[in-house]
Amino acid sequence: MSLDRAINVLVTITLIEMMVLVGLRVRFAELARTAGNWRLLARAAVANYVLVPAVTVALLMLFHAGAMVAAGFLVLAVCPGAPYGPPFAAIARANVPVAVGLMAILAGTSTIISPALLHVLLPLVSGGEAPQIDLLGMLGALLATQLLPLLLGLVVRHRRPQVADRLLAPLELVSKLLNLAVAGLILGTQFRMLMEIPVAGFAGMMILLVASLAIGWLAGGPERNDRRTMALTTSLRNVGLGLVIVTGNFAGTPAVSAALAYGIVEVLGSLVAALWWARRMATVAR
Repeated sequence: MSLDRAINVLVTITLIEMMVLVGLRVRFAELARTAGNWRLLARAAVANYVLVPAVTVALLMLFHAGAMVAAGFLVLAVCPGAPYGPPFAAIARANVPVAVGLMAILAGTSTIISPALLHVLLPLVSGGEAPQIDLLGMLGALLATQLLPLLLGLVVRHRRPQVADRLLAPLELVSKLLNLAVAGLILGTQFRMLMEIPVAGFAGMMILLVASLAIGWLAGGPERNDRRTMALTTSLRNVGLGLVIVTGNFAGTPAVSAALAYGIVEVLGSLVAALWWARRMATVAR
């Protein structure tokens, strides 16, 4: 087995495990409450599937990114529903139940919407240089690695809540170990490419992160708790899903480095934002 194939297999296993874990944490009541708020869902959909990809495309054109680098950034831009949303919302003292509902709904819908967005937007930023993705193949892969594991976790939580509670701790440990293994393996193989990212590239990543936070904040509605929740949900892209796509379609190219680099930036940047909001809330409460 080649190294690229080994990375793709490990990333796929990690995503499946994470999606089962996400489902085990979510109750149908939380999903129902979030799904019933159609205004919130509409704003979340526009923020995550229209505005963030649009800003990403504009920045990639502005910075004249190479075809494969652009592909890596675009993959993450069209993949919302990160599992880090609820814990970061808890840190920021935001609306955790809404964060849980949005995470599950965005993760589920991205299985269908993300491949379609890539099919439309990738030629715009790559100038036709990046290979076209296999739309049906990616759709089938994402159904198997994201939607079905998520549904499995949801069903176990609904039908066997005690079993779900017992599974949470060991699966959380497995998730941490798998994520560390994925990060270590990709960093080890992509280290040289990561070091070659210019300062302008990191500047572009920071602009995209700030823009994503601002888009989410504005889409959150009148309540500040919902605004913090939507800001973090929007800024945090689904790195696991993104890596499955790039390692499956663009293995051994700068697309993997670009996706990993922005994945690190957006997670750390969103954590800083959550901690800042937590400190502000603590100051106001005094």
